[in-house]
Amino acid sequence: MMDLGRLRALHAVAVHGSVGGAAAALGFTPSAVSQQIAKLERETRTVLLEKQGRGVVLTDAARALSDTARDVLALVEQAEVTLEQQRGRAVGRLVLAAFATAARGVLPGALAALREECPDLDVRVLESDPYRAAELVARGEVDLALVQDWPTVPLPVQDGLSRLDLGDDPVDLLLPAAHPLAALAVVPVRRLLGQRWTSVPPGNICHDWLVRTMREAGEEPDVVYQVGEFETQIALIGAGLGLGLVPRLGRGPLPPGVVARPVVPEPSRRVFVLWRTRTSRRPAVVATLAAVRAQWDATH
Repeated sequence: MMDLGRLRALHAVAVHGSVGGAAAALGFTPSAVSQQIAKLERETRTVLLEKQGRGVVLTDAARALSDTARDVLALVEQAEVTLEQQRGRAVGRLVLAAFATAARGVLPGALAALREECPDLDVRVLESDPYRAAELVARGEVDLALVQDWPTVPLPVQDGLSRLDLGDDPVDLLLPAAHPLAALAVVPVRRLLGQRWTSVPPGNICHDWLVRTMREAGEEPDVVYQVGEFETQIALIGAGLGLGLVPRLGRGPLPPGVVARPVVPEPSRRVFVLWRTRTSRRPAVVATLAAVRAQWDATH
């Protein structure tokens, strides 16, 4: 009989596309994941991974086995939900994905509360862009995902997922204090034409929103600096190198020389939690949703 842990490792490699990505999601070292796959290859007498450049690719046999592993893991999850319900308390491991500013602005308080209320629950956190986080929940690689989208750029949500809406996160225009637009109390979107921007890289939902908004205003935005962290964007803005649209969630005090101005129409992203509907009765999921909801309400 094939070992469940080895099947889980193979499925994680298939989902994340690399041994390193699988290791990060599972909380193991890359070496440990490689060892699990090697044991599974010996167990099945089948080559599952082949080297390609500096990485690996799954063989056809591995992809077929990964699909089977996905179904097996779903059944195991249902069994775990049933057992946890019988115990009547949150136990075991729960993996929570979150976008960066939610991980900073919501999770610390929520996780601290969970540790107090559910001492037998082992919560792991994976920082992930909402696009990927939603996929990971649907595939069974994480249990819940704290995600965000924009009314004009809705996040695709697959069937079989449930959703808890937390609220809206307003976005401000950040700009150097000496910039001419800083003299305005409120900045109309049309006044943002012809500016130089700092933003997250393409493929990120916030970048997609900026591009779509500026296109609707009449131009392709000139994104000069593509950086993943808002703190770096703010540093660039403080050096007088461009403007940025930065959400309030998880944003610390602005440094000297950087000011925030509201924009009209006001940009605002929607923050919500996703989880697999079949796990809705799991005490760990119920407790985590309650903790995240309480922390959001306490800070907004």
